[in-house]
Amino acid sequence: MGVLDAVNTVLKESGEPLHYIKITKRIFEQNLWKSEGKTPAHTVNAQLVTDINNKGIKSRFRRYGPGIYGLAGAGEIGLATTDRVTLSFTDAAEQVLREHADQKPMHYRDITKKVLALHLIKTQGLTPESTMYTQIFYDIKRNTKRGDISRFEMVGNGYFGPTDWHERGLAQEIECHNNEIKEQLYQRVLAMNPVKFEALIGDLLSAIGFESVSVTPASGDGGIDVRGTLVVGDVIKTKMAVQVKRYKQNILAPVIQQVRGSLGAHEQGLVITTSDFSTGAKIEAERPDATPVALMNGKQLVDILIENNIGVTRTEHFLIELDEGFENRGNGPDE
Repeated sequence: MGVLDAVNTVLKESGEPLHYIKITKRIFEQNLWKSEGKTPAHTVNAQLVTDINNKGIKSRFRRYGPGIYGLAGAGEIGLATTDRVTLSFTDAAEQVLREHADQKPMHYRDITKKVLALHLIKTQGLTPESTMYTQIFYDIKRNTKRGDISRFEMVGNGYFGPTDWHERGLAQEIECHNNEIKEQLYQRVLAMNPVKFEALIGDLLSAIGFESVSVTPASGDGGIDVRGTLVVGDVIKTKMAVQVKRYKQNILAPVIQQVRGSLGAHEQGLVITTSDFSTGAKIEAERPDATPVALMNGKQLVDILIENNIGVTRTEHFLIELDEGFENRGNGPDE
């Protein structure tokens, strides 16, 4: 079964729009489609974007929100759109490398040129090539800090390719180890009592650039657990009200509505949970006629904790290889 047929099957069974990550999870649970790629969810998203862009209203699928897709005619919630759907720079780059690179690395300028020709991204910037390079490079750097292997690797001056084009060997073993540590860290976070968990979130927010972070009293402040000001480049300052949920079940839309109703003047909302968010919660968080509420799920929480060295330590290893020119060192005659 092809990937889009698998998506169609999942959405029919669901009866409602789903985020592409959840669609991918259900596809694999039902063995509807297999992928050898490292990021099958991104492949599903890219295929849906391409199908909707190419076929328009003739596509079987509709976009109901950021990353949320349903079947045409289903889920009459007033959010479906037939406008051209775009990918992030990195998702678009991955699609081009997998479908148009002929198993060879591509220069970031060529990647950008192909991405624009296929209308996979929408940008008003004057230097999309520079943005493409920065986004791919940052993906590699960020995943390295999180103990992951990026879906990209740099294989020359400005050339990139997917990491899973070849055997990863030791790197794959390290990734497996790091994934086990991530799971252990996640279980420790789940086992924390609510007060310590809120304090942990306060520490994390401080580490990622928040100032004036304060954990509200246990008695509560309209459902808000932490307040702070996100500072970017000492120029942009955004007041944030954060609610934390140490849950195992998904967060539903009413929680998003509660947070939005508790916001002070000029505040924006953020919900951090150890679980995930329902489709309704994601749609509610992005509702265009209301103050946006940012969402951070359990996987993102663990990744950012690790990225900022909270709850983990790093051990650096050096891999040595034989110097093929060793025997030619020196100018003396062979003995």
